[in-house]
Amino acid sequence: MGTTIFTIMSRLAADEGAINLSQGYPDFGAPPKLLERVNQYIAAGYNQYPPMSGIEPLRAAIADKVAAQYDTKVDSETEVTVSSGATEALFCAIHAVIRAGDEVIVFDPCYDSYEPAVTLAGGTCQHLPLSAPDFHIDWDRVADAISERTRLLIVNSPHNPTGAAWDKRDIEGLRAAIGDRDIFVVSDEVYEHIIFDGRRHESLVRYPDLFERSFVVSSFGKTNHTTGWKVGYCVAPAPLSAEFRRIHQFVNFTTPTPLQHGIADFLVECPEHHEELPAFYQAKRDLFCELLGESRFRLQPSKGTFFQLLDYGAITNERDADLARRWTVEHKVASIPVSIFYAEPPEQRYLRFCFAKDDSTLAQAAQILSGL
Repeated sequence: MGTTIFTIMSRLAADEGAINLSQGYPDFGAPPKLLERVNQYIAAGYNQYPPMSGIEPLRAAIADKVAAQYDTKVDSETEVTVSSGATEALFCAIHAVIRAGDEVIVFDPCYDSYEPAVTLAGGTCQHLPLSAPDFHIDWDRVADAISERTRLLIVNSPHNPTGAAWDKRDIEGLRAAIGDRDIFVVSDEVYEHIIFDGRRHESLVRYPDLFERSFVVSSFGKTNHTTGWKVGYCVAPAPLSAEFRRIHQFVNFTTPTPLQHGIADFLVECPEHHEELPAFYQAKRDLFCELLGESRFRLQPSKGTFFQLLDYGAITNERDADLARRWTVEHKVASIPVSIFYAEPPEQRYLRFCFAKDDSTLAQAAQILSGL
């Protein structure tokens, strides 16, 4: 396993004093009410081990949120597990079902933690391409790719790194592709509340026939602007959650107690935070795209996440990995080369930029990029 590109580019940005639009984290603070509640629990002595699956108030708050958002009732005791970030949850979900010789379908460009987890479990990945420029899934191709060895599909919407988002046609496509085969689904939904232009997030929790075979993973780090806290969760039917927890207990066992209590209170007391998140981030997406309107980049505004792809083909034919490093050093703006998310990179010219930043940071970065 090599070193993740996020570590490489963030270190380079720090070394060069560059604006870091590479790694996906905000440069603004968490909600004050959330910080207040966590600090109260720390001071009150809530600093010892919590239950392995997460404290009951947080699991209950998650179940209530799922019911409110997706009109689906889940059992907080047997179907909700708190994890130390979404990456841990993805790892545990994959290891819960993958054995040596199993095959997993992933979609390129795909997030870079999926394949290492599959490989460590003894499985292999079959990479299917998303179709640019909107990066949609060809579900007929998925159906053709499924074999007797196919054990799992890993899907991601809203999608990192492209900013694509599913609609109802994707739900129907997934349903038709897997049919009644004995295949599981890991649904990476960490950007569930960061979706734009009035779109509805098509969570697999909404659909009973799909949810019964799915691990649905989300992230409080993304939702609450607290990526460094590494608090996520997995919602899955009781039999799958039981298998998930068998892995989770020996990977991380549990997640910091005061963070769990603070987040539980915040979910109950301030539901408007995640309800208002689409408009909050859409304003940042719109600002970033508007500021780049006179640049030589080509772009399609992202449908979700806090990432924007920029097509730099009109500027240079340089490899994206080389260009990302060079622009970080020479122009002091760091990005992520999209080719690293592919097993076999196509002839495309994209860099990924994070717009989860203060408006002043976005303006400064856009001014530099517009001069290229």
